[in-house]
Amino acid sequence: MAFQSAASMSWPSGSLFRFPPNPNSGFIPPPPAGSTPSAPPVTIPDSIYHAALDPRLPITVAVVYAVSAKALNAYNRSTGKRPWAISKTLAFRCFVILHNVFLALYSAWTFLGMLRTLRRAVVSPRGPLGFSGFLDSLCQLNGPRGLGNAAFFDDETNSWRSYSTEPVLNQDGVPSRLAAGRIWNEGLAFYGWLFYLSKFYEVFDTLIILAKGKLSSTLQTYHHAGAMLCMWAGMRYMAVPIWIFVCFNSFIHSIMYTYYTATALNIRVPMFIKRTLTSLQITQFVLGTSAAMVHSFINYTIPVRTNSQTDIGLAPPAINGSGGAATELDSLLDVEGAYDRQVMPCITSSGETFAIWLNVVYLLPLTYLFISFFVESYIRRGNTRQSSKRGAEGSAAAAVRHLSNDVHSAGWEAAQNVNREMYEESAEDEAVSAEGNQANGRVAANGRVLRRRH
Repeated sequence: MAFQSAASMSWPSGSLFRFPPNPNSGFIPPPPAGSTPSAPPVTIPDSIYHAALDPRLPITVAVVYAVSAKALNAYNRSTGKRPWAISKTLAFRCFVILHNVFLALYSAWTFLGMLRTLRRAVVSPRGPLGFSGFLDSLCQLNGPRGLGNAAFFDDETNSWRSYSTEPVLNQDGVPSRLAAGRIWNEGLAFYGWLFYLSKFYEVFDTLIILAKGKLSSTLQTYHHAGAMLCMWAGMRYMAVPIWIFVCFNSFIHSIMYTYYTATALNIRVPMFIKRTLTSLQITQFVLGTSAAMVHSFINYTIPVRTNSQTDIGLAPPAINGSGGAATELDSLLDVEGAYDRQVMPCITSSGETFAIWLNVVYLLPLTYLFISFFVESYIRRGNTRQSSKRGAEGSAAAAVRHLSNDVHSAGWEAAQNVNREMYEESAEDEAVSAEGNQANGRVAANGRVLRRRH
């Protein structure tokens, strides 16, 4: 008989929701350079890799950053928002341009690296193992390639386990960093760790704002500090959805900082690009929250050997989704009583669960703010249209058209408002000199540049 792929949704086990999460799941440094075909170009010493993921580092940096931003906001208010002397220098302008260029190029490099990682590790749902094979390649980050061959941390036994017939764990009882075919060793361990460190560097966005005499919004401070902690949790506990954060966020940032570089160089950017960027930024956290959260509810089936001499089931040899091993799997399953189907949860540890829901909680205020802006904008537009009583269009088609326009406009305005709180006052206009600002727009009474739309 052929293996029947199946997936389902169910409530996660309550035992996974514990704080602090189980510290024994650990994390695994990436393979050394040259050790596997997909090994990173450079070797990160284990001591440095581990030190960066010490929880004291992100907590300390986030607290110092938040307190410093608040203190410097107070200083800028006390000076009447007068730009700092350094902000008028050529060195400052060059720094901000290079800052934007670096983050644009680095983000693009990370995004392309993650795309290659996913291409090597993710199995097509149209393959011989169907949707189970696809989910297994996404949900299980460690172990050799193949349905049922993953290594996963089990909170109930407080140890790493595997259903594979092949050796998966090393002598220390943890997954091998040399096993090929899954997302962690194929690239996430490397690109994700560097991306986590980049969140510390991105606080220069706030410093640039403050140097220009402007104020850093509370939401922007929350955004940067929260990103440090969420990336730390995802990498520290090897949470499955962290690849979504790394991949999506690096893609958005590659576009965003390219846009900031262009505006810093006084290059006119078409308005539709700005509109698209804003929409992508908002879509990123709305879809990212949903995609991360759903991992806690996913289950799928794997073939498990039932006549093993050990206390855990064993799966058939590696099934890589290429089609070559499908016949072998089918023949094994034809042996009555040899194999059974095991329901495998996508998330198996309290560490992963903690990281997922920390990200969800982090993004909830942004989602709430977007909804609030949307409701405010929609109601205001509706009231304006009602009070103006333009024309006598009473048809259903006209009413639907007005409703659609109101919803679209309100959504765009809400996205703009959230984006402005998080990004608008960032490196986008900080390197532009006063002369350049006045050439591209006019200065309002409060000193803020009012740009012409283009």
